[in-house]
Amino acid sequence: MDEIFKQQVWEITRLVPKGRVTSYGAIAKAVGYPNHSRHVGKAMGGCPRDVPAHRVISSSGTLSVPEFQVKLEVEGITVENFRIKNFKKLFWDPLEEL
Repeated sequence: MDEIFKQQVWEITRLVPKGRVTSYGAIAKAVGYPNHSRHVGKAMGGCPRDVPAHRVISSSGTLSVPEFQVKLEVEGITVENFRIKNFKKLFWDPLEEL
């Protein structure tokens, strides 16, 4: 995977505010590769510690990594059956909010 792509993904992810979530697809669109959400997921797998990977979830509002539930709940996000409650309200779209 291209190192520049990874850096762009991580930089966008660092901007996701606490208490909000975004999707792999939204980040892919923001870095100019709208059909590469799986590549975003791969980039997140090896991200640095300062990248809040727990705030990036599937577009359906479902956690891709169940272990992230605790981190999200600490930020005030309610998770039920691995789904974000009020997903649409909490969704952060980098194309609209940057």
